[in-house]
Amino acid sequence: MSPLLLASTSSARRALMDGLGLPYQAEAPGVDEDVSPTLSAREAVQVLAARKARAVHARHPEAWVIGADQLVEVAGEVLSKPADRDAARRQLGKLLGHTHDICTGVCLLGPGGHIAEALEVSRLSFYPVTAQELERYLDLGEWQGCAGSYRIEGAGQALLARLEGDRSNVQGLPMLTVVRMLREAGFSFFEPPAP
Repeated sequence: MSPLLLASTSSARRALMDGLGLPYQAEAPGVDEDVSPTLSAREAVQVLAARKARAVHARHPEAWVIGADQLVEVAGEVLSKPADRDAARRQLGKLLGHTHDICTGVCLLGPGGHIAEALEVSRLSFYPVTAQELERYLDLGEWQGCAGSYRIEGAGQALLARLEGDRSNVQGLPMLTVVRMLREAGFSFFEPPAP
């Protein structure tokens, strides 16, 4: 197979890909992540996943490239990565005690014009917490770089009352979807390492 690239340097996405056991490289796509505010979270993540995959594929046209993007949607409002602690506090204030969706777009580009796109949505309900508990959570810094201002793979799992869907999607990359896309593209798994 041609090389496999992940168009992301996210530590959470890399950890999920590492667990898959396929050889791959991670590369920052270096794209503008602004999209029209008229797009829903579901539409925006698909646009951004394709934009990221195309940017890396343009530099490595012989490779397979996975692009992904994630946003949170609550009561019709789209939440991206918070700019600072105050923004994180506001975001979590909208999520605590309520249910929200995490939307992830995935785009796989490959040699010969191969393209596959998918959308994964998980639904989460959070416990309500006290203002003091919220501040202690913010102190951990898990909000940094995360749409919705929490990390489900860290201490943020203590906020979670209910999860419907693929837990890896919440962590940043829906691995059930990724594996299906790779298998459909001809990838095989559990190969012994090259001598």
